[in-house]
Amino acid sequence: MLIDIHTHVNLPATVTRPDGTTFCTPEQLIAKLDEAGIDMAVLLPLVSPEHRCRCVGPEEVLDVAAQYPDRFIPFCNLDPRMVNNTPVADLMPLLEWYKAAGCKGVGEITANMPFDDPMVWNMLGQCAQAEMPVIFHVGPRAGGCYGLIDDLGLPRLEKTLAQFPDLKLIGHSQPFWSQISADVTEEMRNGYPKGKVIPGRVVELMRRYPNLYGDLSAGSGHNAVSRDPEFGYAFMEEFQDRLFFGTDICAPHNQTPLVDFLNDAGRTGKISAEAYEKISWRNADRVLGLGLK
Repeated sequence: MLIDIHTHVNLPATVTRPDGTTFCTPEQLIAKLDEAGIDMAVLLPLVSPEHRCRCVGPEEVLDVAAQYPDRFIPFCNLDPRMVNNTPVADLMPLLEWYKAAGCKGVGEITANMPFDDPMVWNMLGQCAQAEMPVIFHVGPRAGGCYGLIDDLGLPRLEKTLAQFPDLKLIGHSQPFWSQISADVTEEMRNGYPKGKVIPGRVVELMRRYPNLYGDLSAGSGHNAVSRDPEFGYAFMEEFQDRLFFGTDICAPHNQTPLVDFLNDAGRTGKISAEAYEKISWRNADRVLGLGLK
C-alpha cells in the first residue's frame, strides 16, 4: 500500500500558475495516482497569497475528499495572519471546525514569514492544542519565494521544535532537505545538491527532536535519499517511524520518481520490510489517525 502525504488539487482548473500549468483536477490526480500505484493521497490546501495566483481553500479540499473518500485524505490550512493579523488571533474555532469536518492535519504552510515570528508561533501553538500535525515549506529568504523563512542551519526551526515539543512538524522543500548534508552552502540550499551526503543539520535535528518528521515528496525529498543511495537507505532505516512517502503532484505532467526508488528499496532488501511499510503507509495511518487495516 502507498499513502501519499503531499498532493494538490484544483476544482475547477481555472487560473494558471506562473509556469502556465494548472493544478490537477480530482480526476486527473486520480489518474496520476493509479498510474503510480498509489492508493490514497493527502490533499493540501493553499491559502497564502505568496504561493500561487489562486488559493485553494480547505472547503474545496473537503468537497473533493467527500466525492472520493476512498482515495483522498483532507488537510486544512491556515495563514498566520488570518482572523485579525495579530499574535493573539484566536484560530481555534477554525481548527476545531476543520477537524470536526474531517481534516487530519494542517498544511502546507507557505506564508513567507520568519519561522519564529510571533504570529507563526501563535498559529503553531494552536495547532499543537488541536493535536493536528503540520506540514511546512521552508523559504530561504523574505520575498521572491514562499515558505516559512529560515537561515542556513535552520536555527529558527530548532527554536520552534523546542518551543512546541508536542507538535508534530513535518519538513518539506529544498531549503529543508538540502540541509540533510553538512556541506550545503547558501547558494546551494534552494536547489538539489548532488553527491555524497555528509550527515548534516536535518539529521542532527531529527536525532535531537522527536517531534520533527520528514515529507519525502517532490524533487527535494527524493533527492535527499537518492543522491547518495547508501546514505539514503540508512537514513530511511534510522528514521523509519518519522518519514512519509509523498509525491507533491500538482500538475498532470509531474513525475513520481520516489515510487520506484522506495519500492525497489523494499523489494530488494535495501531497507527492511518494516521500514518500507512504515514509510509507505503505516506512519501516515498512525500519525493521521486513519484507522486502516
